[in-house]
Amino acid sequence: MGIWGWPWGRRGLSGFGSASTAEDIAAGIDASHLTAIVTGATNGIGKETARVLALRGANVIIPARTLESGMKVKESLAEEVPSSKLHVMEMDLSSLDSVRSFAGSFNSSHKHLNALINNAGIMACPFQLSKDGIELQFTTNHLGHFLLTNLLLDKMKSTAKETGVQGRIVNLASTAHRRSDGKGFDLNKLNNESKYNAFSAYAHSKLANILHANELSRRFQEEGCDLTANSLHPGIIGTNIVRYITTNSVLASIFSLVKPFVKDIPQGAATTCYVALHPDTKGVSGKYFAGCNEATPTSVARDAELAKRLWAFSEELVENRSK
Repeated sequence: MGIWGWPWGRRGLSGFGSASTAEDIAAGIDASHLTAIVTGATNGIGKETARVLALRGANVIIPARTLESGMKVKESLAEEVPSSKLHVMEMDLSSLDSVRSFAGSFNSSHKHLNALINNAGIMACPFQLSKDGIELQFTTNHLGHFLLTNLLLDKMKSTAKETGVQGRIVNLASTAHRRSDGKGFDLNKLNNESKYNAFSAYAHSKLANILHANELSRRFQEEGCDLTANSLHPGIIGTNIVRYITTNSVLASIFSLVKPFVKDIPQGAATTCYVALHPDTKGVSGKYFAGCNEATPTSVARDAELAKRLWAFSEELVENRSK
């Protein structure tokens, strides 16, 4: 479905469409037996995802860069959903040490993990290196989530085995992945400030989100564990992820033209909730979704060998920067 599909709410085979909201998707679903982590839940579609999961009874963990910011979100959500089970833990995705610390704390303090929603991201920011010396968008959008997922996999596998409930990993990607040719997964290229293009770097990181989910799915199938991994395009939404775009006059002009047609936040969180929560997506793995339906990413995003190379590259980066 193209970007112009959602104002008219065309529904797909799933029975839902781009105008569906996260509450529409989750209506009638009992999630009281689920524990979920939602990264980037302090604002935007991540916060709405956490709210709807909590509304359906899930135990929701909110990683936040500071406990103060996380607690403000928790209080806000608790006002809307008094029965919510929300827990705030500190984590900065742009710091691999912080990700390791979070995962260690979570694994020791929580018995189960059913869903990992890798939602957090930044978009088209000026060139910066992370604390680990890696281009910031790639680190935050992909590498932090890659490490986090790996550190939580044993917990998710044991949870699925003990409870009989299939675990789900959801990576938020973007239609922007179409701007990446898959040739940017090289540290010398990522960290080359002179050739840095903010939106291209974003596209590379979003392609990485899809490839990561695909390779996870392949490994799960090979291993025979009861976990799924999928990726999705949430739609174009006017959240604070576009804050850097507004500083670029050309991109700001384009965004102002399409703004009347963008999704609102409840619609933006719908595809996430469909993939993470809906019974119709049980057993579905290695797929890409948009508008609450399966969609087709680029051929590059479906390249299994590229997914394996990205995995090896990502693994090398996190291992070389381990304590």
